[in-house]
Amino acid sequence: KSKNNGVDPQAIIDAYGADTARVFMMNTAPPEQMLEWNEDGVKGASRFLRRVWAYAHAQHGALAAGAVGAVGAAGAAGATQLNAAKLDDKLAKARRELHGLIRDANRDIARIQYNTVVSFAIKVLNTLEGVQATAGADAREVVREGLSMLLRLLNPFAPHITHVLWNELGYQGDLLDAKWPVEDAAALQADTIEIMLQVNGKLRGSISVAAAASKEAIEQAALASEAARRHLAGATPKKVIVVPGRLVNLVL
Repeated sequence: KSKNNGVDPQAIIDAYGADTARVFMMNTAPPEQMLEWNEDGVKGASRFLRRVWAYAHAQHGALAAGAVGAVGAAGAAGATQLNAAKLDDKLAKARRELHGLIRDANRDIARIQYNTVVSFAIKVLNTLEGVQATAGADAREVVREGLSMLLRLLNPFAPHITHVLWNELGYQGDLLDAKWPVEDAAALQADTIEIMLQVNGKLRGSISVAAAASKEAIEQAALASEAARRHLAGATPKKVIVVPGRLVNLVL
């Protein structure tokens, strides 16, 4: 540049690797904007990729033990031994979060907002770290599916590390030939949802209700909740405002 304020990424590549340089640049600013180089940001990208590497290798033994269910080149969840209907609440919630993040990442890819896609990949890893493949067959298949989606999502940003991990974890075919990850609509459906409980407009807790609960059922659950009884102190609300899927407000 004419002002001699450009940055040669070669020093970063030499110190951290090309994948770290790419992830840092894509995560720091949208493609159409100028990038302000920040050494701390580079270190953060390096730490993230090290976490991906460490988590994948920590799961390797358990995944290898169930290698018959390896995800194929298409990367479809149906290629695993995963039985989504039999997952316990914790695993079902984790899988729902994973597919929700993939959905949101694909939404931003369509908008060419690649910097937020890296942020979603970090959130995918955060969710995966709460699940360990050694916890049982169901957990192993959730990890297998989640890691497959994470590696495919990260591949354009960190092609080297994702290529190596894809092969080491036993996923079939070349990662470049694998289909792009998309969310499973069924995985996003929850039997119960959590909605906020307010008293006179102030947040006082939350309640869990059936996803298809009617306004009347939500109102009854709110009035019967411990938080409502504590804050109402025996008083009867003059009005109950229900916003399905979001909140219920008890007005005194």
